[in-house]
Amino acid sequence: MNQQDSGFGTGSILLSFLVGGLIGAGVVMLTARKTGRETRKTIKGLAEDAKEKAEDCIDQVKNMATAYFEKGKDFVEKESNIITKVVEAGKEAYKKEK
Repeated sequence: MNQQDSGFGTGSILLSFLVGGLIGAGVVMLTARKTGRETRKTIKGLAEDAKEKAEDCIDQVKNMATAYFEKGKDFVEKESNIITKVVEAGKEAYKKEK
């Protein structure tokens, strides 16, 4: 099932990852018995993971946007050709009646 069928947009999925990462980082900080240096190292690692996930999501959004743009462009070109043919047929019919 693709994202449109499930009702979840890419933005909401990205937000879910970020919120989940923040909650996870908070839980780790509150429950871990580590020194300040170790805690900072853990937070840095979590932030890097969140950044990588966000970059992956951004790449997916860019790819989807490009695909939809191309589909829209093809649709407009197709419909434009049909309209042009209809207008030309109308002109020809008008000339024959004249």
